[in-house]
Amino acid sequence: MVERYLYLTTIGRISGKPREIEIWFCELKGKYYIVSHLFDRANWVQNIRKNPKVSFRVYESTYEGQGRILDPSKEPVLCAGVKRRSEEKYTWSDGLIVELRHSE
Repeated sequence: MVERYLYLTTIGRISGKPREIEIWFCELKGKYYIVSHLFDRANWVQNIRKNPKVSFRVYESTYEGQGRILDPSKEPVLCAGVKRRSEEKYTWSDGLIVELRHSE
């Protein structure tokens, strides 16, 4: 069975409290990617912009790491790969792409 959801926890930019969401994701080259259909309007994106420290659960593992907003003008090949992978998995890929890196 293919895992459909990742559980992302960010730190609230105003409250300072942990905020968890369930979100579609895809994997590419050992990293996890999520897409915000609301672009910068999504609270979790705004939280990552203020504090990139995140934790996330996927499959049966929990990771601590960093979230990073991708810039399609600087990383067009990576963004295209993520969009392609998201299209394959969900038939949808329109939005702001965020890379989740877990600490080694």
